[in-house]
Amino acid sequence: MASSSAFPQHSSSKSSPLENEERKWMMHYVAASDIDAKQEEMSPYSLLTVRIIKLRNAHQADFLSQSDCYVSLWLPTASDEKFHTKTIKNCRNPVWNETFYFRIQRQVKNILEITVSDDDIIHDDDHAIVLFDVAKIPLKERVFTAFPLNPQRREELEVEFVLESIRGPPETIITNGAIVCREVACLEVHLDSRRKKKHFSKNELTFTVRGSFEETQRVSVGCDSRSLLPYPTFFHYAKYKQPSLDVVLTKKRRLPTFFACVSCGARRSRSVPLTLPLKSLPSKREVVGEHREFDFHFKVKQCQEDLDIRLGFDLCAQEQDFIRKRKKVAAAALKGILQLEEDLQDDEVPVVAIMTTGGGTRALTAMYAHLLSVQELNILDCVSYITGLSGTTWTMSNLYEDPDWSQKDLKETLKDVRKHVLKNKFFTCFAPDRLKYYLKELRQREREGHQICFTDLWGLIIETMLHEKEDSHKLTDQQQALNQGQNPLPIYLSLNVKDKISDQDFREWVEFTPYEVGFLKYGAFIHAEDFGSEFFMGRLMKKIPESRICFLEGIWSSVFSLNLMDAWYISVHSEDFWHKWTRNKITEIDDETLFPKRPNELDTRVVCPTDSFSDIFRDVAMLRPAASEIHNFLKGLQMNNNYLESEFSKWKDCELDSQPNHLTAATDYLILIDTAFAFATSYPPLMRPERKVDVILHLNYSSGSQTGGIPFPTKVPDDQETPHLKECYIIGDKESPETPIVIFFPLVNDTFRDYKAPGVKRSPSEMAEGDVDVANTCGPYYINNLSYSEEDFDKLVNLSYYNVQNNKDLILQALRTAVERKKQHKKEQPLQKTPNGDGTCAPDRKGTQHLADCPARGNMK
Repeated sequence: MASSSAFPQHSSSKSSPLENEERKWMMHYVAASDIDAKQEEMSPYSLLTVRIIKLRNAHQADFLSQSDCYVSLWLPTASDEKFHTKTIKNCRNPVWNETFYFRIQRQVKNILEITVSDDDIIHDDDHAIVLFDVAKIPLKERVFTAFPLNPQRREELEVEFVLESIRGPPETIITNGAIVCREVACLEVHLDSRRKKKHFSKNELTFTVRGSFEETQRVSVGCDSRSLLPYPTFFHYAKYKQPSLDVVLTKKRRLPTFFACVSCGARRSRSVPLTLPLKSLPSKREVVGEHREFDFHFKVKQCQEDLDIRLGFDLCAQEQDFIRKRKKVAAAALKGILQLEEDLQDDEVPVVAIMTTGGGTRALTAMYAHLLSVQELNILDCVSYITGLSGTTWTMSNLYEDPDWSQKDLKETLKDVRKHVLKNKFFTCFAPDRLKYYLKELRQREREGHQICFTDLWGLIIETMLHEKEDSHKLTDQQQALNQGQNPLPIYLSLNVKDKISDQDFREWVEFTPYEVGFLKYGAFIHAEDFGSEFFMGRLMKKIPESRICFLEGIWSSVFSLNLMDAWYISVHSEDFWHKWTRNKITEIDDETLFPKRPNELDTRVVCPTDSFSDIFRDVAMLRPAASEIHNFLKGLQMNNNYLESEFSKWKDCELDSQPNHLTAATDYLILIDTAFAFATSYPPLMRPERKVDVILHLNYSSGSQTGGIPFPTKVPDDQETPHLKECYIIGDKESPETPIVIFFPLVNDTFRDYKAPGVKRSPSEMAEGDVDVANTCGPYYINNLSYSEEDFDKLVNLSYYNVQNNKDLILQALRTAVERKKQHKKEQPLQKTPNGDGTCAPDRKGTQHLADCPARGNMK
């Protein structure tokens, strides 16, 4: 059996209690690996030996004396535990010479964190943290290095590394090049009583397997129990970790009445601990352990090999099938509006998408009007995707309750929306009967196993704002609107962030479709109905009922999840002051002569944590009191050793992308917020090269800047330098064929002031109807206004409808150019195709893949 723990050579109060046994076991594999050189070379396992030697010129953390230093080591890809040297009191140059061992899997990215700390009575202070990529160590070589923690003070930590191949049990690795899923084992525990039940006293058994999905389970036995343990207890854990099972038996003895408990007149007496290393159990064979009162039956078996999470950057089978059907609809529509003589073949049909931005009720209202206008121009059937965030998700989720919405007259839908936008939201949403309804729904949601937070209440308020009664609609119900390709595919967006970290420092897109929910960055997706359920290492462990769509709307438009840091950035776009107090200082310390730089390796860095005052400041400034916490379906996965060369690199965007120990797979929960806090656009899903989007209708509903969120090279004038923007721009039509054409509609009032319809001027009495103030961020359409007057609603609808109608020719021009591009590409493809090695071709969609190279990235910094 294999262990992944690290165990010090010398005893320490901070060390593992099983160190001697485990060290012998680890060294057994080292010796065995020398027998078979061929197998040693093939083995993906290595034994990493780390010797912490000494620290020179230690930082004086204490006021009256030198620091009481110790060093801790954490390698989460090998063990959940942190291991420590002994503490050396009041010493400026402490010497340890302590050795630790880690069994590592070379296919995963192993980053060892070495922390130098000061041992204090109240709280240990971390002085410096070294982040070291184990891949830098050559196999079979002994490497000595001195990490410069503080060059000014000549503070150095001397460490020695050795990396050796070892044999180990076979392990199935599943990876998409970015993240890795490793094997899961299942421990089954069953108990039999060694006494007659009538003589059996009241007991409570506590089972713990650290790092397992279940972690701890408690079972009451005896007294009124008919059976000691009628059903087995299960623990699912990472096979490579081989943890221990800890069993605590708490006995309860009968005492006089004034000490007795109500149920059985007993009190807690004492605990009897039992520890069993799981590596000692043979696979698939039952082992019986005897106790004075119990017989423990243990059995370890392997879990299912099939994953409940899809690892891959390609589109799911359902979406691919949808696109095939939708192209038939789009081909017929394009032939009609472009007046083509011949039918378009599938590879001649451009993929057209509608991309929207956030904007609350303003976005909700204007999007309905835009879609109505696009529908009346017979262009809606040409569209294959609609992406939304924040307020536009309200429009989209409402439309997709009808499986045939795009084939029906949207004027009727707009009338219903008008009724809801005009109503008084305060009296409607906070009436006594609604408050009772909210409480009932939240209690039900908690019973189902969901994490309750303020965004759940916000979702119920959204439901009340936009519906007359309870809306039972779910995201997966929208599949009915796609089964014949009759409507565009909706894609909803949210941002995954971290608590106490600004979304300018860490954010990851999460994509929602009626088929899947997942991360573009990691290439990891789950079925839409499983969102919110509990996963562990790629396996669905606890199914939780699918959320109603209103709770997802609460997440997609979670305007309350802003922290002070985010609010400061949005207000003044200044980072210097806040980051000085909220960011750790990180310094690269690589020695190129000792560790030559290779593509897959991360730089060695020293992290200097903030002081206590800054910690308090960070806790206040970074707290998200109302963010959504969702069970993390990436929990337990690890980063591939070559993840920075995978598709992951196209979406990396923050400092933590170079700290794999702290990426999303290491957390229990996702923290999801409104995408509009970092980006006022929903373009990321359309940048996936697998979707091959050719034309994008960018419908902008943002307040303030109208051109800041365009993710392509653009000739649109900066609206801060040129306040007068036109109603429509075509961007990218002169670029290379691989660059999508963007038809950009800023939210402006240009010719609508003088024209009530294309080519029809207003009379003097109608000029007031053309006076629509959409530029003023404090005007009638400001973001926090949830209700409009009849006049304001109608003006916004008429303006939005007119802007599309008045630019019909530009839209048709862009679609015609896209069709011509597709036909030209079809002719040239045999001459320019680049084989992948498997007989297929994958033309590079330049300008659509790399977030880091995208001009829009400058808008979020």
